[in-house]
Amino acid sequence: MKSKKATEKITVELSAGVNPHAAGIDIGATEIYVAVREDAEGKPIRSFTSFTDDLHRIGDWLLACGVTTVAMESTGVYWIPLYQVLESKGLEVYLVNAREVKNVPGRKTDVKDCQWLLTLHTHGLLRGSFHPEESIKALRAIHRHRDQLVQSGACFIQHIEKALSQMNIQIHHVLSDITGVSGQAILDAIVSGQRDPKILATLRDPRVRADQKTVERSLTGDWKSEHLFALKQALEAYRFFQGKIIACDEELRRLMNQLESRTEPTQPLAPTTGKKKWGPKSGGALTELNWETQLHRIFGVNLLEVPGISINTALVFLSEVGADLSSFASEHHFGSWLRLAPHNKISGGKILSSQTCRNKSKLGLALRMAAQSLYHSKSELGDVFRRLKARLGAPKAITAMAYRLARILFVMISKKQNYDANHSTKNEMKRLLKKQNWLQKQLAEVSISLTQYQQVAN
Repeated sequence: MKSKKATEKITVELSAGVNPHAAGIDIGATEIYVAVREDAEGKPIRSFTSFTDDLHRIGDWLLACGVTTVAMESTGVYWIPLYQVLESKGLEVYLVNAREVKNVPGRKTDVKDCQWLLTLHTHGLLRGSFHPEESIKALRAIHRHRDQLVQSGACFIQHIEKALSQMNIQIHHVLSDITGVSGQAILDAIVSGQRDPKILATLRDPRVRADQKTVERSLTGDWKSEHLFALKQALEAYRFFQGKIIACDEELRRLMNQLESRTEPTQPLAPTTGKKKWGPKSGGALTELNWETQLHRIFGVNLLEVPGISINTALVFLSEVGADLSSFASEHHFGSWLRLAPHNKISGGKILSSQTCRNKSKLGLALRMAAQSLYHSKSELGDVFRRLKARLGAPKAITAMAYRLARILFVMISKKQNYDANHSTKNEMKRLLKKQNWLQKQLAEVSISLTQYQQVAN
């Protein structure tokens, strides 16, 4: 597909750089602009559609021009089909962050964008984004889809509660979870036509803390037909999404079974008291093994030994990064990639800003939630988090603690080391000894001053 922009005469002076056989691609929803060196045959800048046959034409043209490496921006999800096609043709593809390739203001066109990418990539100024292996990408897609289903299902819980409130049925304020055993039984009876509060109250589970009389009072309302209709539809929609979530759990089970084992634990796993179990609604196990054992098999270590790390957090780690962390130079690089490390801006030898960048990483968010859960933990990490929160405030403390958790998990997985709680204990002992020495010095100074005042007074 030809374009007026593609016919513009724009010269780019490119000397033999780090990547002399490079190309730059600007990706859009319907049009893709590709730039190669000026000495290539034909037009150095061409425009293509986003149809599959044009994607293969792009790859063939780049190979004909002698291109070996390509740089493109990570624009939404539009880059995925072209990335797969170019990678299948043997080209080295750099997927770069749009923040790192901003051009001079006032020079924003599709043609200039692809040329700018070509210029930067030719001189080796771009860094490719991290890409896990294909099996992890499949796991990540299903897990992210599952998260979207969970969010969509949660919306219909709100619709259920809204319909109940419009009928002045207060059962969702009496029960801690309207989608639990008692709530589901009562909702089913209401949808089936039961209106007697006494009969409905008998459906509550014995473990419900509210007494029989309170439940009966909460189930007295006006029962208008339009709100009952909305309640029925919301309940059906919620259960529809729950069924899809269970199907996602089964697909996750299948994909996890295909992943390489890094260990085959023959002894029972270390107890993880207080860890919230997470799994399919239908009951329990992925296969004959549970979630915790499967994650241990894939990672080679039991991540749930770390305080604050739940099964869901470990599963997010697996689906977003995988068990191979060789792409990251160190645990500090890994934390920086998650946008948990301070982003220093230095000028004139002074730090102007050290705030962390905005974080949209699902793993970064999961680690922040894990860090926040440490507030009531009796572990050493819990003590560290409470001190950080008292000194820095909640937002900064959560980020700092998430950064520490990321480093701990990185070391455990990359070196296959179990979590050493004694390491934190040793650090805590050093801190307390240091504080003790400081207090002893302060006490000595106060004693000297007190002695001097006593001598003067006498």
